Amino acid sequence: MEVIQPVKRNVLLNPGPATTSDAVKYAQVVPDICPREQEFVDIMSGIRRDLVKVVHGDPDKYTSVIFTGSGTVVQDVLVNSLVPDGKKICIVNNGAYSARMVEIAEYYHIPNINLEFPSTQLPELNVVRNAIEADKDIAVVATVHHETGTGVLNPIKEIGRIAHDNDCVFVVDTISTYGLLPIDIEESNIDFLMSSAQKGLAGMTGASWTVGRIDEIKRSQAYPTRSYYCNLFMQYDFFERIGEMHFTPPVQTIYALRQALDEYFEEGELVRWERLQKCWQAIHKGLEGLGLASVIDRDIQSRLVVTVKAPDDERFDFFKLHDYCFERGFTIYPGKMFGLKTFRLCNLGLITEKDIDDFFVVAREAFEEMGFSLPIT
Repeated sequence: MEVIQPVKRNVLLNPGPATTSDAVKYAQVVPDICPREQEFVDIMSGIRRDLVKVVHGDPDKYTSVIFTGSGTVVQDVLVNSLVPDGKKICIVNNGAYSARMVEIAEYYHIPNINLEFPSTQLPELNVVRNAIEADKDIAVVATVHHETGTGVLNPIKEIGRIAHDNDCVFVVDTISTYGLLPIDIEESNIDFLMSSAQKGLAGMTGASWTVGRIDEIKRSQAYPTRSYYCNLFMQYDFFERIGEMHFTPPVQTIYALRQALDEYFEEGELVRWERLQKCWQAIHKGLEGLGLASVIDRDIQSRLVVTVKAPDDERFDFFKLHDYCFERGFTIYPGKMFGLKTFRLCNLGLITEKDIDDFFVVAREAFEEMGFSLPIT
């Protein structure tokens, strides 16, 4: 796509939205169009097919259903739509985003099992297995693939096997791994996954989706209708019969998503993952140079988010660090771990190892401005 004039590039090291290409930005500048026109219907149909293709889904078995909104809208859709009457959802919870699914279940008064684990550790599979085997009313098991609050990558394939051994539907929030870390939906024992345009595909905020089993979507038609706007079968059925969203789609965001998907396939799944791993390695190298360390054991890190233990020193001020870096084109994010002073560095978008190296030049200056001698001891 031709880019008329480059847009100022900011390197976003926050957990989303991610750094985008100029072509994705300019893809939103299109002639006005009614989203009910066949031209737009064809674009949506192609996107739906490609969203399944990203996770290597069999199109005869899996489909994608797109909703307007940020990633939480799809958490809402799947939690409220997939639990049969009189049954329960079990949420394997070791972080802020799995906890959000518990909150959604509570808001809809859906019976749920909140299986909590420490946010710095992996779930204990024997505890998960015992809990699910002990309660035959559990129909859905849900968890988060990558907790961006900490950077922990959960063992979804193993949890999915436990769910399937007990005839449960397995739902996974892959919002911050889809389009980043290679995923094979069936091989990973996933029945439904979810993501959002502004994360791994490096599109624009406003479109989110699930990729899931067609037979289970059809089965959900008989379940309680707990939401009007966020009902999975209603949206799927409208796409299948009419080819459109039931309600007005985010038109410009959809055009940007089309461009982002094209760029994903052009770069290649494995090439993208290699690029991001180099960024992760550069983050750890830069932290060592500052004298800082990550909170989460590297063996269970996603290689997409690093939670940094901030200096236990009154001179450290996260907002001073943030503002100094922001003024120079880099955005960082505070931590999400209660009781521990942290901040996060994320490599989710169209960024490179050089971007990370350039960031640490600026970060060193910021720490020196705060009065630190480096490396910090």
